[in-house]
Amino acid sequence: MDGKPGAAAVHEALLASPAPAKDDGGEGLAAAEVKRLVRLGGPIVLSCILQNLVNMVSVMVVGHLGELPLAGASLAASLANVTGYSLLAGMATALDTLCGQAYGAGRYHRLGAYKQRAMVVLSLACVPIALIWANTTKILLFLGQDPAIAAEAGDYARWMIPSLAAYVPLQCHIRFLQAQGVVLPVTASSGATALFHPLVCWLLVYKAGMGSKGAALSNAVSYGVNLVILALYVRLSSACKDTWSGFSREAFKELRQFTELAMPSAMMICLEWWSFEILVLLSGLLPNPQLETSVLSICLNTGALLYMVPLGLSSSISTRVSNELGAGQPQAAKLAMRVVMYMALSEGLVIALTMILLRNVWGHLYSDEQEVVTYISRMLPVLGISFFIDGLHSSLSGVLTGSGKQNIGAAVNLGAFYLLGIPMAVLLAFVFHLNGMGLWLGIVCGSFTKLALLVFIAWCIDWEKEAEKANDRVFSASFRLVA
Repeated sequence: MDGKPGAAAVHEALLASPAPAKDDGGEGLAAAEVKRLVRLGGPIVLSCILQNLVNMVSVMVVGHLGELPLAGASLAASLANVTGYSLLAGMATALDTLCGQAYGAGRYHRLGAYKQRAMVVLSLACVPIALIWANTTKILLFLGQDPAIAAEAGDYARWMIPSLAAYVPLQCHIRFLQAQGVVLPVTASSGATALFHPLVCWLLVYKAGMGSKGAALSNAVSYGVNLVILALYVRLSSACKDTWSGFSREAFKELRQFTELAMPSAMMICLEWWSFEILVLLSGLLPNPQLETSVLSICLNTGALLYMVPLGLSSSISTRVSNELGAGQPQAAKLAMRVVMYMALSEGLVIALTMILLRNVWGHLYSDEQEVVTYISRMLPVLGISFFIDGLHSSLSGVLTGSGKQNIGAAVNLGAFYLLGIPMAVLLAFVFHLNGMGLWLGIVCGSFTKLALLVFIAWCIDWEKEAEKANDRVFSASFRLVA
């Protein structure tokens, strides 16, 4: 291409930092990398927090309708995460690898085709997801859940089905833009949606008289608003003129090859995500299931909000690693990994202290029941430790995603959480009668195991070889597109 491509110009403007002085050595390079990660990670962290507010506000509003609606909505949201949102979000992370490496290699025309393929594959995956959500009540009864809670959850889940139509293209647009380092528009659209959502939720729940079902439907409306904003940006902004040229038949080609990367990407995300949601399902089998389910769900929503910071770092390092490997700069990718680990350590300490300091007041945001508030205050210090560990291994997971090693990440999650974490949680909760606290302590054991395994894997990465693999992936015949 002649001249400076629009997408490349935006990327350089965002990530550019002053060249380190010659006598700075490694410290100067590290400082420059910190600036790049902050410029990328700051907006991504903020956008992740804002995106999470949609589900969080919906649960908060339902919580003030009573303990039963809260338990039902929380259980439905957990099932939706397990069977739908986690799967779709995980499959979309294949774009982190493909778009990121293609962008680093200067193959800008490929990004639009990858995004279209992702939307096709993810849309097909929505068919079984919608069927599962439509039968939520039967599934929960089969799993031994309380009949009243199961019925409430079934109503909530059915009204969540329309959100899939907006959630799929929204996730693909976000990954498409982040791979190019175009993160400020994502933050702006997420902010607009976060401001808009409470009003929509209130109108549907109270003014329209829909109750908890209105809160579920409000998610679809807000996701749709976010999608429209980003879609207009992609089509009208000069930043995407070289990476998006409109819909084409390329979207329906080589779907199998894309799925082969999307599925391990999904498993890498889902296996960990599912382990936390299983805690909520198990909590329904404990004594006083309404209390245990409500508290565990609130803890998950709280953790999900604070986890947006390490998740943003994970997305940032994934972009940095994929871009540098695609550009044939393995040492720059290695430096980015080292720098992000120090950043994850720092933010992890801040998050843990924040959760401990807010332990006595946080529960009031979700419930007016004193029993719920007191239980949450006991749980938050344990959550602080849990998400400190998660913050560290999430950055390493981002490194694996950027280098296309999702299959290894999936295997690590399978071993850490399902061979150790969940069995330990069951033992502590049901044998030693630690109830909800025991469930979470078991998952902490799994998280620590995952961290140890990922540290070892990261230490053994051959970065030169990974750069060669990225080159093969970008220029391989199986992903060749028409320019």
